[in-house]
Amino acid sequence: MKKIITSASVVLLGTAGVQAAFAPGLSSAEQTKPWSIQASLRGFYDDNIATQPSGPLKQDSFGFEIKPTFRLNFPMEQTFASLAYTYDMKWYENRSNSADHSHLASANLSHAFAPDYKLDLNDSFVIAQESELIDKDIRTTPLLRLNGNNINNTASANFEGKIIPKLNFLVGYENRIYDYSENFYSLALDRMEHMATLNLRWQVVPQTVGIFGYQFGMTDYTAKPQGGTDPTWRNSQSHFIYVGADQNFTPQLNGSIRAGIQITEYPNAKNAGSAFTKDSGITPYADAKLKYAYTANSNVEMGIKHQKSATDMIAGLDQEATALYGTVNHQILPKLMGTLMSQYQMSSLFNGLGTFQSLEETYFTLGAYLDYQINKFLSAEAGYNFDWVDSDNAMRTFTRDRVYLGVRASY
Repeated sequence: MKKIITSASVVLLGTAGVQAAFAPGLSSAEQTKPWSIQASLRGFYDDNIATQPSGPLKQDSFGFEIKPTFRLNFPMEQTFASLAYTYDMKWYENRSNSADHSHLASANLSHAFAPDYKLDLNDSFVIAQESELIDKDIRTTPLLRLNGNNINNTASANFEGKIIPKLNFLVGYENRIYDYSENFYSLALDRMEHMATLNLRWQVVPQTVGIFGYQFGMTDYTAKPQGGTDPTWRNSQSHFIYVGADQNFTPQLNGSIRAGIQITEYPNAKNAGSAFTKDSGITPYADAKLKYAYTANSNVEMGIKHQKSATDMIAGLDQEATALYGTVNHQILPKLMGTLMSQYQMSSLFNGLGTFQSLEETYFTLGAYLDYQINKFLSAEAGYNFDWVDSDNAMRTFTRDRVYLGVRASY
């Protein structure tokens, strides 16, 4: 079901030569050269390589992973551009189709027209088999591995500026395209999503910004009809209306909250026949998070989000989900960094046909990661991931444990 995780971006101003370079998100080390390269080699064990329920279909395997990444960065006085590409190959010793090949490419452009006006353009393209790569921020598959070259492309444009001294605005648009290889998932999930955003930001006091926002979203299913099923009956249009605030409690502690309603319409739903008659719905929408940097290199972030979203169940229009998540990054020793991530989510498939009127699904995921810096260019890394899905549909219930150990070189 849908994974709902939000991430925060940090804007840094660095120095290149005599003039200040506009370099959002770049570390000081990355600003010293226009390119960087990184490569990791890992050995791993996966106790459920096909994400199957416990029983004869559950299969484990040892394997290894090779993952090189290449980045180009171009910081200029008012413009920053970057390109990145990652190739990820996982080889499984106990699988007939022994290797997964994933490709991740991204391009970014930021331009500051003046101190108060900025344009951001971003695009990311993914070909992968693991759903956590296909849907990095918003996942609509239940943590399943899918065969073939499954594609996601996400493009966005955001323009922000000042109306009057204490009132800013943000206008944005995001487009997502999903294209799955397997026929069933193609019918259930091939789609194009559009999201337009308008936010007004009022500086109430130096530490507090009030938010009033509106978003309009469209989901258009694009697969060709199969077996008498036309996926366009699941097309939807959503209006998000919300208020909120961004608050800096201290230099180390900040938080944000958005709360409102989501109004969803289904223009083609009645085409599914008399079994489905509802053509609109109103649900709550909420998104809140806190981040605390308790030392220079250590921080904790936690949040909760509630939203209606797409579902991979072809018999349902959508789902309503609540997710609680948290991440801790801790500097254990001067050269040893640890990360702990966890999420618990409850999802309800509603607006469904037949037996899918009230399907409930819960999942829990936990990840632990250690990174030891051997020297300036070489690090050792180890990690563990646990996934658990509990569904009213027994064929979707599974557990999965993954452990890995490797080295990473950077230059």
